[in-house]
Amino acid sequence: MAINPSIITRDLDKVADKTGNIYESLHIVGQRAKQISTNLKEELNNKLSEFASTVDNLEEVFENKEQIEISKFYERMPKPSTMAMEEFMDGKVYFRFPEPESAE
Repeated sequence: MAINPSIITRDLDKVADKTGNIYESLHIVGQRAKQISTNLKEELNNKLSEFASTVDNLEEVFENKEQIEISKFYERMPKPSTMAMEEFMDGKVYFRFPEPESAE
């Protein structure tokens, strides 16, 4: 059975050191992954909208090489969760904890 080379084993202590809590660290990475995913989806949809056809006739539909290449490019990109974890471990993700509200 082949092992996927994109799988990286992470030291959970190093991940937790950034915030002091592994769950908070993973929550931050998850939120960043959502942002990256949304941005990539918008970018891909904008590029593919150029090829959109208003005709639903099957005879009018044809393979567009550019459209296929754009789709393949996005499929080969690293997953948003991998990109988010790399950013987090490199210290490129800004995060803050909300101030506790004081009872007056």
